Amino acid sequence: MAAARGLWGCEDPSLWAAVLGRHGEVLRARAGPQGRLEALDRWYREALPAAIEGREEKHVTREELGQLLAWKLARGRFRPRLHQLVSANAPELVVQHSAAAFPLLPDMHAAVTELRALRGVGPATASAVLAAGAPEVAAFMSEEAVAAVPGLPALQYTLKHYLLYLSRVQERATALSHGSASGLWTPHRVETALWTWAIGQKLCPDLLPDLGPSPAAPEDSRPAKKRRTQTD
Repeated sequence: MAAARGLWGCEDPSLWAAVLGRHGEVLRARAGPQGRLEALDRWYREALPAAIEGREEKHVTREELGQLLAWKLARGRFRPRLHQLVSANAPELVVQHSAAAFPLLPDMHAAVTELRALRGVGPATASAVLAAGAPEVAAFMSEEAVAAVPGLPALQYTLKHYLLYLSRVQERATALSHGSASGLWTPHRVETALWTWAIGQKLCPDLLPDLGPSPAAPEDSRPAKKRRTQTD
């Protein structure tokens, strides 16, 4: 993920905004001719946040959790077992635990732990729920974005690893927001830009802006072979 680190090393908010502006095109390249990922991504970024925000008590339903999982798997690695686990949750439990999680923010440890009480919900899926409803404090734990942050230990889908990653992303969002003409940078926007850059470098590099030469990553910051937990 050396290319993704190139974006991380860039301190110009306008270049980050230029990368983010290519998200739709990169997403189409990733989605392929069927375009299902495009529809899921539009739902995740527009319809789901509006639905969460419009409720008296922020929460997601089991149907929304299932669709969010479909978005997550279409965007990254497909793991069909997670669909079965999530579907096994009683609808009222999904509402109960998600409604209890949002008021715990900005205590991300507590909010993620609350959501992890649901079957099939690990730190990555929990982070996607929280990023949809609270993008100003949460970022999705995508594999591409985690790999883009130098200095982190080998990727593990654990709460500890998510908190390390999120802390760095929050710091970068704050730094990009200072003097930015492209609006407030949230952790959610930072993750989206990192994902766009990483996937764009693989599928359609000509679409991406030229960031210029980037410093080589230190030897000890290169991620080792990742270890997975049962649910991510």
